[in-house]
Amino acid sequence: MQIIFGDSVDLVKERFTVVELDTFQTGQPGQTITAWCVLNDIPLMELPAIPHLKKLHDDMIEQYKQQNFQFCLQAIEKLRGHWDGQLDTFYNDLEQRINVMVDCPPTQPWTWIRSLAAA
Repeated sequence: MQIIFGDSVDLVKERFTVVELDTFQTGQPGQTITAWCVLNDIPLMELPAIPHLKKLHDDMIEQYKQQNFQFCLQAIEKLRGHWDGQLDTFYNDLEQRINVMVDCPPTQPWTWIRSLAAA
């Protein structure tokens, strides 16, 4: 697994399986950068499921941005263990982040964009 940032995803997304991870504020007002995961070493037996797994992951990221955390938690349960476990740490971290927000909702307007300082 490799992590790439920003527009460099355009150079690899046609040749590799790439999924969005997170978006960060760069410190410049209004400027963000997205982190992407380039997956490699996917087990052969998972190859037929890649389109379904990628769609579920992409839907989970979109629902996270919309604060549909229940959908995200269900998707994480289905996704964890796939991709040869390459994203399991990410799924565990996202699940933990969601559980904190559910247990203690933010007092300020919530944004899915994270600050690099908080990452």
